[in-house]
Amino acid sequence: MAKASYFDMVYDVVRCVPHGRVTTYGTIASFLSLGSARMVGWALNNCHDMGDVPAHRVVNRKGELSGRAHFRPPSRMQELLELEGIKVENDAIVGFEALLWNPADHF
Repeated sequence: MAKASYFDMVYDVVRCVPHGRVTTYGTIASFLSLGSARMVGWALNNCHDMGDVPAHRVVNRKGELSGRAHFRPPSRMQELLELEGIKVENDAIVGFEALLWNPADHF
């Protein structure tokens, strides 16, 4: 059995983020106990053709849509979040703390 790559482990965590919730790059990196928030971002920048990885649910530590530039068009990240009932203003999640999901609380 092949060992999962770091990117695959990131994708597995992101697939678990519930509909209508968000997490952060740093939260994922901390949960995996290796890598950094930046590495999580690199992984997510490479998964936009994977329909089963909801990368739009991952934001920066301030709740900002810092990854929006990697969506086509860039407004797509906000559109996907709003379809899940998440309000976004000025490229940031409204009520971010209440919507933050931490995988460590569920595994």
